[in-house]
Amino acid sequence: MAEIVNLRRARKDKAKRERETEADANRRRFGRTRVEKDADKDTAERAARLIDGKRLEAEKKG
Repeated sequence: MAEIVNLRRARKDKAKRERETEADANRRRFGRTRVEKDADKDTAERAARLIDGKRLEAEKKG
């Protein structure tokens, strides 16, 4: 015999799985902690200062 399935419950379960899949994708895409973001920002600033400090000529303004 076939198993009796409540279609309303099945639809809700399917929607929940889809929401969880989307949430997982968003966590992977946007889920960086503040510490990670700050570390990347500090690394970029440090690299920019290092490059600017090694310039031989000053930039001309104007």
